[in-house]
Amino acid sequence: MDIEIAFFSLFPELKVLIMPEVVHYAIFFAPIVVAIVLGEIFWHVWVQYVQAKEFLGLKYTVLELKLPKDTFKSPLSMELFLTSLHNISGENWYSMYWKGETRPWYSLELISVEGQVKFFIWTEDRRKAGIISALYSQYPELEIIEREDYTKGMHFDSKTMRLWCAEFVFTKADPYPIKTYVDYGLDKDPKEEFKIDPMTPMIEFLGSVPPNQQVWIQFIIRGHKKEQRKPGHIFKKTDLWKDQAEAEINKILLRDKKTKVAGEVNPDTGYSKLPTITKGEQEIVAALERSISKTPFDVGIRAIYVAPKETFDTPFGIGGTISSFSHYRYEHLNGFKPNGEKWHVQLTYPWQDYNNIRRNRLSKRGLAAYKRRSYFYAPYKSKPLVLNVEELATIYHFPGSVSATPNLSRIPSKKSGAPSNLPT
Repeated sequence: MDIEIAFFSLFPELKVLIMPEVVHYAIFFAPIVVAIVLGEIFWHVWVQYVQAKEFLGLKYTVLELKLPKDTFKSPLSMELFLTSLHNISGENWYSMYWKGETRPWYSLELISVEGQVKFFIWTEDRRKAGIISALYSQYPELEIIEREDYTKGMHFDSKTMRLWCAEFVFTKADPYPIKTYVDYGLDKDPKEEFKIDPMTPMIEFLGSVPPNQQVWIQFIIRGHKKEQRKPGHIFKKTDLWKDQAEAEINKILLRDKKTKVAGEVNPDTGYSKLPTITKGEQEIVAALERSISKTPFDVGIRAIYVAPKETFDTPFGIGGTISSFSHYRYEHLNGFKPNGEKWHVQLTYPWQDYNNIRRNRLSKRGLAAYKRRSYFYAPYKSKPLVLNVEELATIYHFPGSVSATPNLSRIPSKKSGAPSNLPT
């Protein structure tokens, strides 16, 4: 302000010339700016309104999946089932912005109620038949039972209970894959005693949950599509997940013309004739190429640990939930960690929350978000991860007998068809 006064004191004639013009243009453009701002606000409110109206008009169902006593199939069977859920067709501006229709999404859930481990799938009721038929095509011995939503009986009471909720994010950028069942050799379908299943530690942890305590884990998924705005373009869309992966591959292979590369350079292409990369970089490139070659999903990962105040065990419940995701981590690629900006993870120090006011409010919101299976849309919208179908089948599949916990819900005996020689 002092500089401005000094400037106009030296050149008073400029103040006379400039200031009226500035005021004139400000008054002229003010209605346009206000209209744009109000239009933007109205548009977001309208989209949320039509989507909420659509969601309220739908019926939902929860399917419990009871595993057979012996499951010998590799996670590839789950990969084939999940591929059938990848539905990105049918979206157009009329259905999305007037009727409120959205891409279908599903919630793959794994819970422990006092140590009893169960698998569930939450979906729209109208998509139930397709899910059941797709599951039976890969797991004919599976038993599928329609249940009342297990979350309905849970109501948070801050006086008697504590609840911790977290969402998980990647440790690196989206294009870097996690350690999958292929990396563990499960694609070769080894004998049961030689299997190393990364999901087994999570199952064993859930099976050890004590009485009066519960752990819920949900993987909310929908088909990933090319819908991100391309940098530098207003209307052109691209798949940033794939673009970023290809950019990382090119960076590692030293294909960027601006990069100074040691060695001979091909004058026609501008690339190094003999790019030298380490064995570790070769593995990263191979993993990135394999990752983007498979069907991608948008994924939201959320976990809840709840117990009475007197038995709430932070090292076991919170630490155990977080560490059960550690077996998917590749040090030079990717892994999972709690989102430090969401839910209870943000409450690190005691002075951040007087008398547990924020903690209790976040507990209620976290439980409500889990119950609604809300992740991609309001009211609990978050930025999803992108996992390909191989990664998704790694973190959610049916383990074989290598998972020895007795509390995993299984069918006690193998189902078989009726004898062919029954009297008519």
